Amino acid sequence: MTRRLAVVAKKVGVSEATVSRVLNGKPGVSEATRDAVLTALDVLGYERPTSLRGERARLVGLVLPELQNPIFPAFAEVVGGALAQQGLTALLCTSSAGGVSEAAYVDLLLQQQVSGAIFAGGLYTEADAKHDHYRLLLQRKLPTVLTNAAVDALGLPQVSCDDGAAVEQAFSHLVALGHRRIGLLLGPASHVPSQRKLAAFVTANTRAGQAEQAALVEHAMFSLESGQASMMRLLDRGVTGVICASDPLALGAIRAARRRGLSVPGDLSVIGYDDSALMSCVDPALTTIRQPIEAMGRAAVDLLVHQIEGSAVGTAELMYEPELVVRSSTGPVKP
Repeated sequence: MTRRLAVVAKKVGVSEATVSRVLNGKPGVSEATRDAVLTALDVLGYERPTSLRGERARLVGLVLPELQNPIFPAFAEVVGGALAQQGLTALLCTSSAGGVSEAAYVDLLLQQQVSGAIFAGGLYTEADAKHDHYRLLLQRKLPTVLTNAAVDALGLPQVSCDDGAAVEQAFSHLVALGHRRIGLLLGPASHVPSQRKLAAFVTANTRAGQAEQAALVEHAMFSLESGQASMMRLLDRGVTGVICASDPLALGAIRAARRRGLSVPGDLSVIGYDDSALMSCVDPALTTIRQPIEAMGRAAVDLLVHQIEGSAVGTAELMYEPELVVRSSTGPVKP
């Protein structure tokens, strides 16, 4: 107990006596200091006294699948800043493979009496995954927002980028450059955003009068290495342009082309997805689809705050329009 008092006092910048008064519910402490002490308890992983557990902490769980893809730290920065403006603190939870599971994080957030949770790219995007922990959030009435396309019938507010529009923009760009054998490099087959991209790709090929080209599709894990291996198979099938479901996949596609002695964009045009950090600095600078993460992150926070304040919010998906950013990794098809 003495050590806990000292750690919390140092974190907040108050005396141990002040922390003790807060924990014991004694008067003589300002509301701001009281909130700061309780938030410090939550951030440091200490349990609140039983008498204080009925109140929601001014913490919001921000659950991300990884931090290696630069889009997720960028999204966390937007959400963290928007939460801070509302007097809330983001509690980062990264549910990477082999680490703490998403379901375990949900249990932890509920135990910590957080005010809400925002998920980005979680298991709700995978049709084959277990979704019981999301239903638990509904049962506990914890304000929650999902970003990115989710499986049907979860009943939680969603903020997404329009995956279909993204593929249409990328496909039209490649067709305008003369490409006809256009490949699509996606995430796992059960990944809902990838399913949406695939549906748009099939439609785009049909409209272009080349329905047979709609089979130029490969599924991969969301990593540079997996993108490289899958791109090798697309190169064997003669594609001259490829649309990728993430920037790391696109970088893997470029590496595959170079391993084959091909140039980008001379022999292969590559389009990524996200416009994550440093994509303008790689060689060649990556043409990619920009997700409006600033607008999406702020919308997610607004939806969450409305729930925290007791207002009803709809569960209809808020769909944001992406933007094609043309750089040096795409060019005219060779005659």
